[in-house]
Amino acid sequence: MGSLIEIGIFVTLMAVGFFAGRVIERNHYASIRLREKQYRDVQAFMMRFPPDRVTAQEAFLVTGTVVVSADYFKTFVAGLRNLFGGRFRAYESLMERARREAMLRLKSDARRKGAKLVICVRFETTSITSGWAPSIEVFAYGTALIPAAEAARFVGTGRSRLLGEGSIRSALPTPK
Repeated sequence: MGSLIEIGIFVTLMAVGFFAGRVIERNHYASIRLREKQYRDVQAFMMRFPPDRVTAQEAFLVTGTVVVSADYFKTFVAGLRNLFGGRFRAYESLMERARREAMLRLKSDARRKGAKLVICVRFETTSITSGWAPSIEVFAYGTALIPAAEAARFVGTGRSRLLGEGSIRSALPTPK
């Protein structure tokens, strides 16, 4: 009788993990899609240098970070997959959500500081495996650029402090 109760608890946890995880993941993806539309005007590129036709810019660091945890069901399925080998599709979805969320937070930081262009975007990931549910952290960072003329507008408004002490003014040639 005791082992039947344990099996019942296990099956219940699996069912709750499966359905709750799907609902949470679906809602998170809907939120991501909505915010990606809102931040469409903030361009982010992995290229190291700005395009040739960009005027002189004020440059500063912007970041976005997120920690996402796997649900009980995904953890169990990943454990089984570990026995037999193959792709961890559940974790791939987890990584995609975390990467997109970190990018949105980076764009939010850039917009808050007045930037519409972020270059040299990079991602760092960390696996956090304490406890029964593994989590991942994704840290996105890049160099946000504001045209020098617009950056001057922020002086005296209190927003200039957001540029930070280490901000630099790049000496890019103006297009001819």
